Parts: sequence; structure tokens; C-alpha cells
Amino acid sequence: MPRTNLTARREFLKFLAASPYLAALALEAQGQDGAGDLIARPADALSVLDFEEAAHRKVQAGHWAYMASGVDDDATLRANREGYKHVQLRPRRLRDATQVDTRVELFGTTYASPIFLCPTGGERSFHPDGELAVARAARARNTLQFLSTATSTGVEEVNAALGRPVWYQLYAPSSWAACEKLLHRVEAAGCSVIALTVDNTTGRNSETYLRTRPKDLAQCRACHKGPQPGPTIDERKMYEGIDMTGVSTSNPAMDWDFVDRLRNLWKGSFIVKGIDTREDARLAVDHGLDGILVSNHGGRSTETGRSTIEALPEVVAEVANRVPVLVDGGVRRGTDVFKALALGAKGVGIGRPFLWGLGAFGQAGVDRVLEILQGELRLAMGNCGTRTVADITRAYVTTPDWRT
Repeated sequence: MPRTNLTARREFLKFLAASPYLAALALEAQGQDGAGDLIARPADALSVLDFEEAAHRKVQAGHWAYMASGVDDDATLRANREGYKHVQLRPRRLRDATQVDTRVELFGTTYASPIFLCPTGGERSFHPDGELAVARAARARNTLQFLSTATSTGVEEVNAALGRPVWYQLYAPSSWAACEKLLHRVEAAGCSVIALTVDNTTGRNSETYLRTRPKDLAQCRACHKGPQPGPTIDERKMYEGIDMTGVSTSNPAMDWDFVDRLRNLWKGSFIVKGIDTREDARLAVDHGLDGILVSNHGGRSTETGRSTIEALPEVVAEVANRVPVLVDGGVRRGTDVFKALALGAKGVGIGRPFLWGLGAFGQAGVDRVLEILQGELRLAMGNCGTRTVADITRAYVTTPDWRT
């Protein structure tokens, strides 16, 4: 199918996105078309969006619906992407851009670019090699990888595949004893950075997923026990050896006193994931945390209707360079990464795009997703007259009046 037809289809799906239910049906129909419009190999992809259709064709339907959907009306899911369209570049001309360096240093480690791989649970739901395929691609591209508490592969195996410790994302369970055992295991595996998720402690309303998932869950039960993709509590690799009887994997009672207690337990770097206001950013710094990840769980937690790129400036302003601020949500282009860096982020995360690559082609797909985004970032930096990531400042973008 000609590329122009593919573009027209995407524009039509954007129109349908006003209805999450219709959008989900449209995506399903898109995957049932002839395969002529699908990329046959990673090298055929011109954009990370090319992997979405290829992955949709291969990934089990229930797993796809779970990954692709948001909460309530999917407004926050859409806002994350739309937010970047409101940030415009201000390129400077006649600057030597023969040598563009995308490298960054975070907590003592140098990475090839500020692009990192977000924690996503149960990656074997999208490819048999799951987290190991992601780790091998991250290793090849010298990319930061987060690992979710809901991983389908143990942290020790993933660290071995990555060649260095992951940054470990912590869902704090309701039992302090279970939390301690999790962190002792992570520490023993060599991890020095944890990210405590605070934006999904009380559950969520995954309406689109519930509407569009297969009604017959027999296929789901072939790979996991429950109706949700990924392992149930007693199947999850990180809970092996921990008595989870009567213990919830989330902790609605979590507060800043809990954070202090965790801070005293964990001797490494400690960042908080899910902050999107200046008030909470101030508290995070006051409580001795080492970094902040501005995130709304990919539009999968609270239906705020607000994008993370919109929340980023107020958090950055409040923190005032005392700790690094990272951001994720809605990133699909290297120019998106540039915009986030210009607004003060030190690292920019992707989630669904690398899962598309994983679902479509395994390690090779994740590798190509990183190659495309890193290449687009390098091009954006050169075109804007910035030779290093440190050169990218607020002067290179204009934004709407995003005041609270």
C-alpha cells in the first residue's frame, strides 16, 4: 500500500480517537487488512509508528488491548501525544553542527542518548524473549533500561543480559516486610537506582480495555492465570520467595512518611515516578529524593486530561536544578525528545514505541526503534544548532501559557 494511503489512514484514526471505543475498533480493523501495508523487517521502518501496525498483527489480542488503552475516556492518553504539538522549535542558524553529541550522564553512568526505556510489566506478553530482548537491545545501543516490579523475568537475568544493573521501578506492596525483601533482592543484584511509582496506588478504570479485550479469555489462560496480561502475583518473578498471602501489590496507604522510611532503607539513588505538580516536586526534594520522573503512567492511571510535557515546566522550575527531572509519555519522535530536553528534562522515556518494536520483531525491533529515535534527535539537534545535550535550553522552544 502506498505510504500516502498509510498517512491518510492515520489521519482518519485521529478523527476517530474522539471515541475510545470506536478508535479501538478501528485499530482492530486496521490489523485485519491485508499485510501489504505492514513492514516486513525492522530496517523497513521509517518511523517508530511503523512498528505499531506490525506489532498489532502479531501480539495476542488481549495483551494488545491492555497495552494500547488508557483509562476512562482515554483523554490523558491522547493528551500526552497532543501536548508535544503545542511546543514549537526555535532553531538557530549558521552554527557548526558537524559534530553532534547526544550523550548524557545520569547518576554516574554515561548513556548514548537521553532516551530511556520505561518500566513496563510482563514484557513476555509481547514477545517470548520479553525483558531479555529489550535488555540486549538496550545494551547494543548503550541505553538506560528500567525494569518493572511486574517483570516477567527476574532482575538478575535482565542485568546479565543488559551488562549492567537496570534502574528498578518499585511498586511498593502493602506489606513492609515484602517491600524490604524486594529491595534486598534488588540491591543484591547490583542495582543502585530505584524509582518508586506513586501515581497508581488506588486502582484505575480501564474502560477501553474492558470493552475491547476478547470476551473469551481461554487464550489468555494459556499463558497466565488472570484476565490481565502478565503474571498473577504468585507467578511474578520478583515475588518468588516472598509470602504474598493477603498482600496487595499496591499500597493506597502510602504517604510521605512511608517515603522517608523507604529512603532510610535504600542506600542507593532514589527517584519518585508519577509526580506532575510543583507542590509534590518540592516535597520530593524536601524529603531527600535524588530525582523526579514526571509521568502519568502513559495515561493509564488518573484521567487528568493533562499531558506530561505540559506538567514538566512547573516541576523543573520548582526543582531548580537541585535534582534531575526526567519525563515520559507520548514521545514518538526525536523532535519530541528535543522539546522535552529544552523544557528541562535530563532524560526522556518511551514505553509503547519499544513495545511495538518488541512485539513486531523482538530484540531487532527494539534496536531499530532506538536507532530511529536517536537518529531523529541527532538531526533535530543539528538543525537547531545545538551540538551537545547541554546546549539545548528553553530558548529553543516556544510553548503555550501553561500556568496553573
